[in-house]
Order: sequence, then structure tokens, then C-alpha cells
Amino acid sequence: MPSPSAAPPSPSLAERVARLEARQEIEELKYRYLRACDHKDPEEFRACFIREGADIDYGELGAFATVDELVTLFSRIALARGGAGHIVLDMHHGLHPQIAFRSPTEATGRWTLRFRQLNLADETERVMCGEYDDRYVVEDGAWRLAKHHFRTLWSLSRPLPQGYAVDQGGLR
Repeated sequence: MPSPSAAPPSPSLAERVARLEARQEIEELKYRYLRACDHKDPEEFRACFIREGADIDYGELGAFATVDELVTLFSRIALARGGAGHIVLDMHHGLHPQIAFRSPTEATGRWTLRFRQLNLADETERVMCGEYDDRYVVEDGAWRLAKHHFRTLWSLSRPLPQGYAVDQGGLR
């Protein structure tokens, strides 16, 4: 029979419930981030990250020294408008979350991204699959992104078909 000190103590019901609640909060954070991208909402996008010191690397889009630098780029691309509305339209789907807790206030996560983008200036469509590698921390009582790295696994770019029509009625 193993000694009682050989096995780590089993988490209590309260600890297990707290971990489930934290996991749900982290998933909701990621979904808010993805929705902010698609809805072109720089304020909500910014609110997903810690105030200072985030580690951000978007691969081909570059690494960013501050979240505000990233928000500036996001705003420039997402909010650009042409005659018919927004020039770039994105669709982000975060899938397959793997979340591991380091402590009650720190966790890591990996997500698969399915992404689709219409660029109406270039009249192209891009479809992509990639991976997010995140670290989350609790700041001001809420989970926030402290590390956010993205790596493209593959992508496809193609011209939009002749005679395409885009309805942007749901975007502001």
C-alpha cells in the first residue's frame, strides 16, 4: 500500500467547481475576442488583454511590443471602409480548446482557428487554419490574455467569383 504522502491530495469539490468555472470564463474570454474581431470592435478587442506586458506574436502579421500597438493595427485593417462598407470582412471560429491550469489565477490554452476573410479591395477570399498558443491570467478579477501567439498551419487565397455580392447589413 502506497504511503499517504506519495499521492497528491485529491481536489475538493469546491476546487473542482472553481476550476470548471474558470475554464468556462476562459472559453468565454476567447469567444469575446473572436467576436470582437468579427464585429470590428476595438474596445472589446482591447479589453481581452492584460493592461501591460502582454506577449503577442501573430506570425506573418508580426510581433507587437504592446497591446495598444496591436489594437492600432486591428483598427486600421478592421475599420477601413470603401464605397460599399468595410473593405475587409473576417470570420473567426475557435475550436478544440485545450486549457491547463498552472494555478487558480494562471492557465495556458491552445485553440485551433478556422478563419475566412473577404478583401473587397483586392476582390479575394482567404481561408486559413491555424493554432493559437495562449496564456491567461486573472487581472482585476477577470481572466485576460497575457500571451497570444498565432501560427498559420495552411491557407488558401483565391479571387472572388465574378458577379459576387456582399451584404454588410449586420455590421456597424
